[in-house]
Amino acid sequence: MATFINDPSHTFNEYLLIPGYSSSECIPANVSLKTPLVKYRKGETPAIMMNIPMVSAIMQSVSGDRLAVALATEGGVSFIYGSQSIEDEAAMVKRAKDYKAGFVKSDSNLSPNATMADVIALKEKTGHSTVAITDDGSSDGKLLGIVTGRDYRPSRMDPATPVTDFMTPFSKLVCAKEGTTLKEANDIIWDNKLNSLPINDENDHLCYMVFRKDYDSHKQNPNELLDRKSKRYIVGAGINTRDYAERVPALVEAGVDVLCIDSSEGFSEWQKRTIEWIRSKYGDSVKVGAGNVVDAAGFRFLADCGADFIKVGIGGGSICITRETKGIGRGQATALIEVCAERDRYFEETGVYIPVCSDGGIVHDHHITLALAMGADFVMLGRYFARFDESPSNKVSIGGTYYKEYWGEGSARARNWQRYDLGGDKKLSFEEGVDSYVPYAGSLKDNVAISLAKVKSTMCNCGALTIPELQEKAVLTLVSATSIVEGGAHDVIQKNKEIKNN
Repeated sequence: MATFINDPSHTFNEYLLIPGYSSSECIPANVSLKTPLVKYRKGETPAIMMNIPMVSAIMQSVSGDRLAVALATEGGVSFIYGSQSIEDEAAMVKRAKDYKAGFVKSDSNLSPNATMADVIALKEKTGHSTVAITDDGSSDGKLLGIVTGRDYRPSRMDPATPVTDFMTPFSKLVCAKEGTTLKEANDIIWDNKLNSLPINDENDHLCYMVFRKDYDSHKQNPNELLDRKSKRYIVGAGINTRDYAERVPALVEAGVDVLCIDSSEGFSEWQKRTIEWIRSKYGDSVKVGAGNVVDAAGFRFLADCGADFIKVGIGGGSICITRETKGIGRGQATALIEVCAERDRYFEETGVYIPVCSDGGIVHDHHITLALAMGADFVMLGRYFARFDESPSNKVSIGGTYYKEYWGEGSARARNWQRYDLGGDKKLSFEEGVDSYVPYAGSLKDNVAISLAKVKSTMCNCGALTIPELQEKAVLTLVSATSIVEGGAHDVIQKNKEIKNN
C-alpha cells in the first residue's frame, strides 16, 4: 500500500508574515543580507559567504558570463549553464573570472592598416569612442597607439586617412604595467588628466583599459563578491551526472569557485557517484551543491553524500511542467519548511551546517522574504534574471512591447537530457519545460536593488536585521483564497486600467 500524506502541500502565495516588534534600530540601512553559500562546521567561517541571498539558475536563457559578472558585482553568485560543451562552459567561467572590476578587456581594436572609416564603423558597432591600435588588431596585441573622438573630424578628413596619421602614438601615451592596482590606476588617471589608461605587460602588449568614467561606478558596488585569493569575482557553474570526470577538471582549471549538480531530481545514486568522485579527486577543496529534493529523506541522503549545499524544489519553476507530465513534485513552501527542519536537526546532530537553496516558485519579490523566513539560506531564480539585459537570450519586440526569450532546460529547445538523466538512453524522451517569453525589465543592478529593498523592509517589519534573526523571529500564517484576493487592489477602478479601456 502506498504511503499517503493527506495534508496538502502549500506554495509561497498561501502564506503571510505577521509583523513583530520593530525597535528604532530596525531600519533597512542596518539590515545585513549576508548568508553562507557552502557548508561549514559550528564555530567556523564558511568558505564562501554571499552578500545577498540570490543565485541565478543553471539555464541557457539565464546564466552566461555577463550575468555572472553583473550578479557578483551585486553580491550574489551565478551558476553558468552546463548544457553546452565542456570547452564553451569553461571559457565562460574563465571570462567571468578574468574580468576585473575597473580593468576592461578592450573590445574596440584596430590594426595600423585601418582607416578613419574603420574607426567610425567600429564606433557605431560598439558605441565606444576609445580605440586601441595594436600590431595585429587584437585586444592583446602590442599597443601602438590610441584613437579617441578628439583625434579626428569626419567632416574635414578623408575617410581613407590611415589611423597612423591621427592616432596618439605609443611614445606619447601614459600607460601602466600589469599588476598595477585599481587605486594606483585611478591615481594615474587623475594626476595626468586622462580619460583612459592602458595597462600593458612587460612586452607592451595590451592587457586592459581603465576608464575615468568607471571610477564612480566602482564606488557604487560595496557588495561585490570577490574570492579571497586573487580578489576576482566568485563564479559558479553547473555540472551533470554523466561527464563530470571530464567537465569538473576543465571548470576547476578555468577557476570556478563552486559547482552545482544540475538535475531535476537529486535523490539518486547518480548524484552520490558524482559527489564521491569529486571528493576522491579534490577532497573538500572543490565545493559542490546538489539537488533537487523536496523532503527530509532527500536532504539527509545528499547531506550524507557530502553536498556543500542542497537545493529544494521540483516542478515549481515558471517554465517547468514536470508536475504536469510526470505527477512528481511538491508545493514549494511545504517542501522548503520540511527540508529546513531536517537541516537544523542535521546541524544539531553533526555540528555541520548545510545551506539550503530554495529553487523555484518565486513569483513576487515578497516570496524571497517568505523563503528566507521559512529557512532558506538563499534562493535560486530563473525567470527573474532572464528578464535583464545581462541574460544571454534575445530581446524581441512583440506588439510594441519588449520581451526576453526564456526557455526551460527540459524544453525541446534546450534538449538538456542530462538534467533528467535516469541512467537510460542519452536523449530527451519528452519535454519537462516550455519555450516562452518574459517581459523585458532592463538592467540587473536596478531591479535587484528594488527587490532587496523590499526584502529589507519586510525584515524590519518582523524586527530582524539578519537572515538568521528573521528565521528565529518570523511568524507565518496560512491564508485563505479570500484573503489572497483581499491582499490585492479590490473594489476600486484602477486609473491605469480605466485609461486603457478608454
